[in-house]
Amino acid sequence: MKIGIVGCGALGSYYGAHLCRAGHETHFLLRSDWDQVVGHGVEIRGADPLENFRVHPVAARTPNEIGRCDLVIVALKTTANHRLQEWVAPLSGPDTAVLTLQNGLGNEEALAAFLPADRILGGLCFVSLNRISPGIVLHINGGRILMGEFQRRSTPRTHQLAEQLRRAAIPTDVAEDLALAHWLKLVWNIAFNGLGVAAVAGYDAVVSGQFDPNRPPGSCLATDQLLGDPRWRESVREVMLEVIAGARSLGLAIESGYADAEIERTEGMGSYRASTLIDFERGSPLELQSLFLEPLRQATASGARLPRIVNLSRILQALDQRRPGMGTPLAPSPKV
Repeated sequence: MKIGIVGCGALGSYYGAHLCRAGHETHFLLRSDWDQVVGHGVEIRGADPLENFRVHPVAARTPNEIGRCDLVIVALKTTANHRLQEWVAPLSGPDTAVLTLQNGLGNEEALAAFLPADRILGGLCFVSLNRISPGIVLHINGGRILMGEFQRRSTPRTHQLAEQLRRAAIPTDVAEDLALAHWLKLVWNIAFNGLGVAAVAGYDAVVSGQFDPNRPPGSCLATDQLLGDPRWRESVREVMLEVIAGARSLGLAIESGYADAEIERTEGMGSYRASTLIDFERGSPLELQSLFLEPLRQATASGARLPRIVNLSRILQALDQRRPGMGTPLAPSPKV
């Protein structure tokens, strides 16, 4: 296949490198890392010796240099979704499949604003990665993709693409219900990504949804820190149960016991820093819309009451306005 990778951070580079190593004509649409990739390729480092390798994909600065592809993989941070049409449309033809591997909700809909819905697939990634320097990605663990069709059940194309990914050493499963798969992952993401960052404002602020402007900022909390403190652990569980309630309001069946199973699974991960923590500490915009606000909008429109997630979203919006390096002091919480 001819494959275009849009969004070549840790996620896009990792999966794109595997596809390139498998022999596919793989094009990376790059901005800051173009010189590094042209000169030295993309390096993947992992604990497994088979995962230590370097590839040399085709590096492009504009989508017109790439042209139409058989498969486009979108791995952008959702904060860049306003540029999706600019970067994805030139890569897409009548037979192009576009697979978004982005966090949260609303990403397939953003693609459907300019592409036919039957060209669009969504994917959820269960992987721990870190881009440690330009063109170099550290694989910590995981790697599985769960992919499905947008607004319809799987087709022969879905299974063919999944098989191509598996042949590239990317474990891939097919979801018959993509919406359910998204909400299942949100149970973990909203709790650990959200509370891990909101801890900067303090436990009382997260519970009330209001800042104390005079309180010195605290620190982000990794998964083991959240689960090791009884108050935060209970907050994790309460937020997870609200996400499950939101999914149920939309007709998606998730059992309450799924929250406890996810907590138990997370304890086995050790000290893991969720992606939103890393974004916040780097001073990058938070993926608030897709990970928090859109799920909250959909659930409340269906009649769900999610007070803990409302308060969490307020705190995260305020923190996003005073990310490290922005020089903005703590301010009253904005309205959700």
